Amino acid sequence: MKLFMPTIAGLLFAGGAAFSNGVAADEAAPQRIVSAGGDLTEIVYALGAQDRLVGVDSTSVYPAEATGKAQIGYVRRISPEGILSLEPDLVLGAYDMGPPAALDQLRAAGVAVALAPDQETVDGVPAKIRFVGQAIGLPKQADALAAEVRSAMVAEIEKAQAWTGERPKVLFVLTMGESGLTVGGTGSSAESIIEMAGGINAAKSIEGYKPMTREAVLAAQPDVVLMMQRGADQHGGTDKVLERPEFALTPAGKNKRAIIMDGMLLLGFGPRTPQAIAELGEALRKNGQ
Repeated sequence: MKLFMPTIAGLLFAGGAAFSNGVAADEAAPQRIVSAGGDLTEIVYALGAQDRLVGVDSTSVYPAEATGKAQIGYVRRISPEGILSLEPDLVLGAYDMGPPAALDQLRAAGVAVALAPDQETVDGVPAKIRFVGQAIGLPKQADALAAEVRSAMVAEIEKAQAWTGERPKVLFVLTMGESGLTVGGTGSSAESIIEMAGGINAAKSIEGYKPMTREAVLAAQPDVVLMMQRGADQHGGTDKVLERPEFALTPAGKNKRAIIMDGMLLLGFGPRTPQAIAELGEALRKNGQ
C-alpha cells in the first residue's frame, strides 16, 4: 500500500503574513514558536519550519525528533511559566489548549496565542494547515500542502466508499478500566475517521467520548474493536482486550477482530490523515473478507 506523506517540507520561507484568531499581525514571521498540539507540530515540520520550534507539548511525538524539543506539558494542562521561560513570540495551540487562566497569563505577558480550528473533516484538515501557515508566515506553502493533503484524503475516502463488501460496525475504545469503557460516540473524532475509512460507528447511541456499559456494548454488537497502540499495550495486547466480557460475545470478540493504530496518526487530523484513512480502511476491508 502506498502511503501519503507530505512533500512540501522542503519549501523555504516566502515572506510574513497577517493572521487572525486574536493574534496581532506582524511584518516579521515568528522566530520562536511553541506548539501545543501534536497535529500542529506535524504541520510546522511539514512546512519546513521546525528550526523555529523552541518547545512542544507531550502529544508532539511525530516526527520523532520533535520529542527532543523543550517540553511544556500536556496540551490541556500547560504551564505558562515554563512556556514563558522559552521566550516565544508565538504559541500555537489546539482548540482545547488550556487551562484558560494559563492562556490569559501568556497573553498578559505579551505573547501571541493562536488557537487552531476544531474541524475534523475533509475541509477542516486543510483549514488547519492554512491556519498554521498564516500564523508562522508561510501562507503559500501552507496552501500547497493543504491542497495536497485534501486531494489525498478525498482519494482514500473514495476508495473506501467504493468497496462493495459489508461495512463493519467499529467500536473505538479510548480507555478501559474496571468500571467499564470510554468510547467514541456520535460527533467524536473517532467517528470521523471510522466513517472516512468506510466503517460504521458502533457507538452512535452515545454523544462524544463517554462511558459505555457492558450491556450497551453487547447490544451494539461491534464487528471490530479499534484502539490506540498505547491503550492496547496497557491491557496486555489484542488477545487480552478481546477476552474482556464486554467483547467476548460480540462478533469482534468471537472472530478476534481488533485494529490497533498509533493514536496521533489515527486521531491527529494533521498532514498524515490520508495515511490514517488508508491504513484503517485497508484493515477494515481485510477484516471484512
